[in-house]
Amino acid sequence: MNKQILIIDDDVVLLKILTERLSPQGFEVITASGGREGLRLAYNHNPDLVILDVMMPELDGYTICERLREMSDVPILMLTAITAEDDVVRCFQQGADDVVQKPFRMRELEARILAHIKRSGPDDWEKSTYDDGTLRIDLVKKQVYRMGEVVNLTPTEYRLLASLVNHRGSVVSHDDLLIEVWGKPYKSATVLLSVYINYLRKKLEDDPQKPRYIHTKWGSGYWFDLVP
Repeated sequence: MNKQILIIDDDVVLLKILTERLSPQGFEVITASGGREGLRLAYNHNPDLVILDVMMPELDGYTICERLREMSDVPILMLTAITAEDDVVRCFQQGADDVVQKPFRMRELEARILAHIKRSGPDDWEKSTYDDGTLRIDLVKKQVYRMGEVVNLTPTEYRLLASLVNHRGSVVSHDDLLIEVWGKPYKSATVLLSVYINYLRKKLEDDPQKPRYIHTKWGSGYWFDLVP
């Protein structure tokens, strides 16, 4: 399966150049010339990497980066013509994984893309996909199917499910789940965690009261069961 790269930049010439350069290397490239379109494509396609320009008229790259981080941990590589240290630091503060200053050398950009792609997510099929014939969870494409139909999860619901599936067969503590999905400020928010576990069960289970997949270990945490 080809890795998918989303490029968000209002420079249509640059979009064309990057597409022509990256596509022959086996990447599936999708592009957006505006921030709102880019966010929509990111939500619909769950790309493996996002290349994002900082200076755009509709929504600037800082805002887009922040919103992307609310829905995904996808590697984000930001392009900027601004060289001030504070602006580069701000890119990282908003959640960027890397910053490349314009004008850039194409080979350097390609090397950075490859490095982030290799580090992001497991390539092993057994680790990146769960499929028991009824429920299918693709951790690479970030998609969930039940009986062949797409299950529409919110970004938070998906992060919680992915955390459980990544530790499948093992109990994950309340604290670990809360920190991994919501962050350290929510470490004690066990009621919030319980609410979202119920949301997932309603969307994934035949009978949420008798869960087949997401089980509770009282006083400890939750685990995703491997259905035989």
